[in-house]
Amino acid sequence: MSDRVLGGVGLTLAVFYAWAATIIPEPFASDAIGPDGFPMIIAVILGLSSLYFVLKPDPEPKWPSLNRLAEIGFAVLIMFGYAEVLPVFGFVFATIIITAYLTWRLGARPLTAILNGVGTSVGLFVLFELIFGLSLADGPLGF
Repeated sequence: MSDRVLGGVGLTLAVFYAWAATIIPEPFASDAIGPDGFPMIIAVILGLSSLYFVLKPDPEPKWPSLNRLAEIGFAVLIMFGYAEVLPVFGFVFATIIITAYLTWRLGARPLTAILNGVGTSVGLFVLFELIFGLSLADGPLGF
């Protein structure tokens, strides 16, 4: 039952995300995909993944302990905080912080988590900003 609830929440979120993507104003000079292309891809992936949980739920799901649930809830709050500090710190620094934190909470040692955060952030910056030409949030140092 809990998998179906998760799938239902995911489907609802996918529909909302797709709807929100359609109301993004299109700039004067836009590429062939448009500003809603990437969010629509994410919405489709989320919808299909959620549909799997609805159609093929785990017959005996194991719920984490209350400590783990609280930690998952805190990680979700951190993700909302990431969205808030992204325009202030910029993509690179905000992504280093959140990736290092989440990696550390998943069991990595602190130095490994920091290195993972730096590598992930720089890698995503190179991929999206330099290769795909997307505009990511600039930080106080201009990147």
